[in-house]
Order: sequence, then C-alpha cells, then structure tokens
Amino acid sequence: MTEQIKLSRVEPRLAELSYPITRDDAATELADVTVLMADGEENLGALVSEVGSDSFSSSTDLFEELQNVMPIEAVGEPGQSDGDA
Repeated sequence: MTEQIKLSRVEPRLAELSYPITRDDAATELADVTVLMADGEENLGALVSEVGSDSFSSSTDLFEELQNVMPIEAVGEPGQSDGDA
C-alpha cells in the first residue's frame, strides 16, 4: 500500500528509519512513500536514491541531502506554504 505524505512531513518520516542507514536501504524502505508537493508528487524512495552520500548517521543528514535533489517545483512559489503546520 502506498503511503502519501505532505512535503512538511518528510523529515518526521525520515526519523522513523533506523540509523545509521545506507542510501540503498533508505530508498528501499521509502519506495512506497509518495510526497505530495505544491506542483505534483514524487516518490520519496526515488529521491533518496539520487542523493550524493552512500550512508547517513541521522535523519537530519539524510534530510539535508534530500533537499538538494528535491525539484524546485516542490515548494511552489516563494513564501508559499504547503498548508500543513
């Protein structure tokens, strides 16, 4: 079953993984998670597979790298919220 989460829930979802974790293991564990963005959606596992590091010691490390591969359309217009606090 595919899980759908808003962009603002990505970081808490990453925190549910067991660390340290490899990029491949994280991508596999998140393969069924779809991130709902301001302009469309992306598979979280696929995004994780695109990050530069091979492993992560914390969810913060993974989240920071993930921000570098997120499509610019993910956040919509500057200053626009995804509506979820």
